[in-house]
Amino acid sequence: MGDIRTGSCHCGKIQFEIDISQGFLALNRCDCSLCRRRGTVMGGIPLDKFKLISGADNLTLYQWHTNTAKHYFCQTCGVYTHHQRRSDPTQYGVNIGCVDGVDPFSFANIPVTHGASESHFDP
Repeated sequence: MGDIRTGSCHCGKIQFEIDISQGFLALNRCDCSLCRRRGTVMGGIPLDKFKLISGADNLTLYQWHTNTAKHYFCQTCGVYTHHQRRSDPTQYGVNIGCVDGVDPFSFANIPVTHGASESHFDP
């Protein structure tokens, strides 16, 4: 079956499941202009390991610059839940703070990816 974890935005309108039986592909923070402002720890997973359970109609899509990455936020509470990565569109970056039973403050030395130097755009 695997290690299936549930997660949600703050208000609970967005509900999802992730399969982390193989672990996260990476845990990181990003220093691009968007990620600096949201300040989350992200866990990478393959697209097929993420399942949106409810709230698709309540997700807001935000894209900028190359419009490759797809950042998803709850329309009601504004929480970023996940994004399809620009650096590898076969993966989602999941907001670790939204995953039930996972404490984003329990991870030591989270590496920073340098999205700012890769994006060539900083509004």
